[in-house]
Amino acid sequence: MTTLLLVRHGLTAMTGPVLAGWTPGLGLDERGRAQAAALAGRIAELPLAAIVSSPLDRCVQTAEAIAAGRGGAAGTVRTDERFGEVHYGDWTGRRIEDLAKEPLWRVVQSHPSAATFPGEDGESLAAAQHRAVAAVRDWNARIAAEHGPDALYAVCSHGDVIKAIVADALGLHLDQFQRINADPASLTAVRYTELRPFVVRLNDTGGDVSALVPEPQEGEPGREGDGSGKAGLGSSDAVVGGGA
Repeated sequence: MTTLLLVRHGLTAMTGPVLAGWTPGLGLDERGRAQAAALAGRIAELPLAAIVSSPLDRCVQTAEAIAAGRGGAAGTVRTDERFGEVHYGDWTGRRIEDLAKEPLWRVVQSHPSAATFPGEDGESLAAAQHRAVAAVRDWNARIAAEHGPDALYAVCSHGDVIKAIVADALGLHLDQFQRINADPASLTAVRYTELRPFVVRLNDTGGDVSALVPEPQEGEPGREGDGSGKAGLGSSDAVVGGGA
């Protein structure tokens, strides 16, 4: 029942009008720092086992705001390049309004699984999804081994990467991932079980987060056993009938 919190970095001077990609030295602007601080405060009571980040500055700074004041493993941000932004190649640093006129733009929007960005270091969206999902599986196993199967951890990443991970968790083809939103400083939660993932929070930018703390396993203190072994699902019946 490992629970992953996917955090998108806060705003930068390039967020929105420009495709930032792997632009070096791009950190949070004043708005982004305020967003990161607000998010950190909102999830301060969540018992994070670890905080992992894309190596890009805007993500590391967001992750460091979340880690500030925490003890143990969650007090140090660990980086993993597999959570880094898509390598947009020659599109990096270009304005979105100009890119929207490119023939490839329509492919990215309607058939992203076929899109490979131009240039020497251009990456396909399919490859980006593969590396990010592989990283999630690796970290799920590592966190569960180090902190138990009900552990909660955070990954700070980028919009397209988060959308690709969520599409995988929802069982959607990558061609549907543009239907998912991941706003700056938003929170998305995915609970991974032996059978399948459950997306329990999506593009959340406000409100109470206490329900994201996994419930104890059956037999542990505070758990009223029902023999089902469905820890962490609270009073929801969604696991058996979709809540219908």
